[in-house]
Formats: sequence, C-alpha cells, structure tokens
Amino acid sequence: MKSNFNTLQHRIFSVSELTGVIKDLLEEKFPFVWITGEISNFSKPVSGHYYFTLKDETAQLNAVMFRNQNRNLKFVPNDGMSVTGLGRISVYAPRGSYQIIFEYLEPKGVGALQVAFEQLKANLAAEGLFDEKYKQPLPFLPHKISIITSPTGAVVHDILNIINRRFPNIHLEIIPVKVQGDGAEQEIASAIELLNVRENSDVAVLARGGGSLEDLYAFNSEKVARAIFMSKIPIVSAVGHETDFTIADFVADLRAPTPSAAAELVVPLKTELVKRCEETSRTLKANLYRYIEYLRNVLKDTSKRLIDPQKKVQDLRLRIDDLTFRLIRMFIKTIRQSRERLEWRIESLNTNNPLMRIKNTHEKLKQKNDNMVNMLKLYLLKKRSMLKDQTGRLDALNPTAVLSRGYSITRTLPGAKVVKDFTSVRIDQKLEVLLAKGTLICRVEGKSDNGEKNF
Repeated sequence: MKSNFNTLQHRIFSVSELTGVIKDLLEEKFPFVWITGEISNFSKPVSGHYYFTLKDETAQLNAVMFRNQNRNLKFVPNDGMSVTGLGRISVYAPRGSYQIIFEYLEPKGVGALQVAFEQLKANLAAEGLFDEKYKQPLPFLPHKISIITSPTGAVVHDILNIINRRFPNIHLEIIPVKVQGDGAEQEIASAIELLNVRENSDVAVLARGGGSLEDLYAFNSEKVARAIFMSKIPIVSAVGHETDFTIADFVADLRAPTPSAAAELVVPLKTELVKRCEETSRTLKANLYRYIEYLRNVLKDTSKRLIDPQKKVQDLRLRIDDLTFRLIRMFIKTIRQSRERLEWRIESLNTNNPLMRIKNTHEKLKQKNDNMVNMLKLYLLKKRSMLKDQTGRLDALNPTAVLSRGYSITRTLPGAKVVKDFTSVRIDQKLEVLLAKGTLICRVEGKSDNGEKNF
C-alpha cells in the first residue's frame, strides 16, 4: 500500500485521471452509507429527480435521488426537513465535486407515513375537501345500506349484528374489498365508484378495524379521499378505533368513532320508532276526538240559535206575495206612462209633418236659387264692363299701338339696349329699328345735338 502511495506521489496526473482515481477510491471505500442531515435548496426539475443539499452545523454535501427511487417515497421532501437516508458516494467529474446518491430516505424522528399523512391532509384541506358545506346529510331511514369492508374480518359481523338488532329485515349489501396491502386503495375507490354508477344505495359505510399507520395507509391515500369526495351517495367513515383519525374521516360526510358506532348512526332503533309511532297515533286520536267533541258542541249551540224553518218559510212566502203585488202595480204604471208618452209623440209628429216641411223648404230653396242667378248675372255684367274698360286702357298703353301711329323703337346691336340719347351710340354702330310692321338694321352715319352735327 505504501509503495502504491509513493508511486502515485511521483506520477503526474491529468485532471480527469486524478478525478477518476478519487472517484474510484470514494466509491470503493463508501459503497453505501447511512447519513443524516437537514435538507436545503430542494428542487425537482421536469426530469422528476430530486436535487438538494444535505447539511449540518459545520458542513454540507450535494445530494440527488433519482426518479426511480423517489417514486416509492411516502412523503415529499422540502427545505428545513431533517432526514436520514441510505446512499452511495459518487464523484461528478465535470464539476469535480462529490455527492451522495440516495436509495432510501425517511424523515428523522417522524415516520414517512406520518409526514405523508400531514402533507396530504394539508393539501386536501387547502382544496376544500374537508369543508362542511360539501357534507351530505344521512337519510333518516335508508332503504338500502352498502358496507364497504373486508368480508372476512370481525368488523363486518359486528356491523351486521348491530344493524339487524336495531332494524331487522333492512336491505344490506356487502361490497368486499381489501382494507390493507397492495391494491387496497384501488379496490376501495372502485367500490365507491361502483356504488355511484348503480345509484341504488341510500348510504354507504366504509369500515375497518384498528391498526397501525401502515395498516391504515389505504384510508390515508389521495385516491380514496377523492373518491369519497366525488360520491353522490353519503359516506360514513368508520375506520379504526375512536382515537384513530384518517384522511377518509375528514372527507367523509360523517365520521363514526368505531364501526359499531357507524351501525348505530346509519339506522334508527326500530323499537323506538314503533314506540314513537304508537305514541303519535294515540296523540292524533286524542286530538281528533277532542276536535270532534268541540265541533259537536258548536253544532249544538248553533242549532239552539236557529229559527224554526217552517216559520221562516211562511215569512218568505208572505214577502214574495208582497213583492209580486208591488211588481205588478209598478209594471202597470210603467205601461200607462209609456202609452201617454207615445200619444204625445204622435201628436208632435202630426204637427211637424215632414211633407209640409219639405214643401216649404223646397219653395225657400227655389227662391234662394233665383236670387243667386240674378246676383250672378249682375256680377257678370259688372265684370264685363270692367274688362272692357281695362282692355281700352291696355290698348292705349300697348307699344304696338304707338308704333302703328308712325313711331319706332331703336336698339343697339349687339346688346339690344333701347337708345334714348345720342351719346349712347357711336359712329358706324349698328342699330335695330322696331316698326309697327317689321324691323330695320341701320348704321349710324352721324349725330347732332342743338344744331351741332357730328359725322
């Protein structure tokens, strides 16, 4: 060994060679070691591996736990947790650092199952699975009860005996499942799902006897907890002894301290119900008899206050006769008054004969028509005279009449402006002369004003 050490001392290593030698020495010297410490810098990348630092008061060590190993853990490590684990020392050559690769890990001082229980309890409570608002009430008298438990244990016999003693002949159904070991949580969850698919049970009892935390693991699983929460059928959890608490107890609609207590909670005592029914029946009969007696007394008092029907009928007959006579007299009086009004109207019609009024109206209409014709003739004569007078005036003012007397109208070309002054035209300008018959186109040869000529 000493010669090998001297040989290594006189040899020059590369970094990779020296790292490989250290790796071989560590892995050979520490194939598996138990180690304890506190977790810090915990991380879980997408690969699913756990990476963290294990430390104590004076030192720290890099640690890793691969996915194939950590999937068997009953808890999730986190920063600040003290753990104890079994691992092997390894050197990571690219960084030249050594680390421990864990094969097994458990919380220090507290069991892994207890930590897993507390973590799952906190997570489900945060999601609201324990809230009272989601709890379903148990039916007062179920028609069918399903019991989810092991068919071979003493629990099922205790439940059957108590239920049969409390309410014989009630419909019971046993759904056999494993209550511990591999596959137990799957069987329990499947049984709850089966009940909800069939929908023919009014309440279900999830039962098991006492045991250690390992024995009760199936009832502390997330799968069973979510199956209970999703159930539309009320679930009574009766797992373990009175001091045992499981996740199923917190999620269930009702927690029974023991399976025997669950049997007492789901069904009432038949003898007590029969007794209550008998007492209720006697109370109803007594109340009914008292009410009948009360009505009988009321009827008796009312009968005493009633008048003899025969006398009442006679009075009504007399009243009918009186009303009949009054009605006849009123009817005759109404006919007489109507006849008088008719005669008066006939006389008024004769006085105001429509034929006479038509004749008088026709004569008045003829007279008014003649008057209107005469007035129209006078109006036309007046208007004709006015028209003749206006026509004469128009003829006197008509420009063509003035032109016919030898006058003319001179206008400039172009522009067609009437010439009123010699200054408005110039020498050689064309002029248009309007005559009574036709027009003349002339040219200005010269102009004169007060004897002065301009050519």
